[in-house]
Amino acid sequence: MTTVGDILSYLETLAPRSMKMDWDNVGLLCGGKSHPVTKVLVALDPFEGVCREAAQWGAELIVTHHPLIFSPLKAVTDDTSIGRAVQLLCSAGISAINAHTNLDCAPGGVNDCLAQTLGLSDVQVIAPSGVDELGRPWGLLRQGTVEPQPLSDFLPKVKTALFCDGLRYVNGGKPVHRVAVGGGACASELMDAVHAGCDTFVTADVKYNQFWDAHDLGLNLIDAGHFATENPVTALLAEKIAAQFPELNVKISETHRDCMKFF
Repeated sequence: MTTVGDILSYLETLAPRSMKMDWDNVGLLCGGKSHPVTKVLVALDPFEGVCREAAQWGAELIVTHHPLIFSPLKAVTDDTSIGRAVQLLCSAGISAINAHTNLDCAPGGVNDCLAQTLGLSDVQVIAPSGVDELGRPWGLLRQGTVEPQPLSDFLPKVKTALFCDGLRYVNGGKPVHRVAVGGGACASELMDAVHAGCDTFVTADVKYNQFWDAHDLGLNLIDAGHFATENPVTALLAEKIAAQFPELNVKISETHRDCMKFF
């Protein structure tokens, strides 16, 4: 019998808790380690719709990148979406595990998936935070190379590879060759990309002044959206869990989508 604790222990070999940011909330956030599992639903977010889908499918566990509970809750009521999600999981006996910034930083995690999805070669960690038990460097950002090309040629490739409805970008005036990537809100790490010698940075949640900073530094900066830059990791999570626990029924959420649209 596979339990929630078995799956949690395995996921922490892929993305150790020691790699998370100090402010983050990762691991088992709802349920119990001893609970048996036969079905696992994987998604980027543990939002109400995903929790409802898990209950309807009969899953005993959801595994997500983003945490179910991020800030301390003062109440769990049906007045809020998070309250309804927690109540739904508890009433259905569903546990929730997440790997957030530890999965961003881990070898093979969010940002390696993003680099692979964009077709980068010679992928390396930018400014490593340390090495894991296998001697592999880990850290937040990745860099790699593509064949030198105009930014106008690279943009549609990013849009297609990540299934984006649109991109925000600034042209730094250079061809694209050495590319840094940081899924989600990594625009604050812009200078790490510059110091690594990158001409292009693909990330998300870029602020107005950060676009100007990139423009003035001669860096092509592409905001491909938070969901789109992180969602590739869901396929990896589902694949890894299914391979480690072949007795389980594992699937990616069929309902979860990016709520942000372009008009």
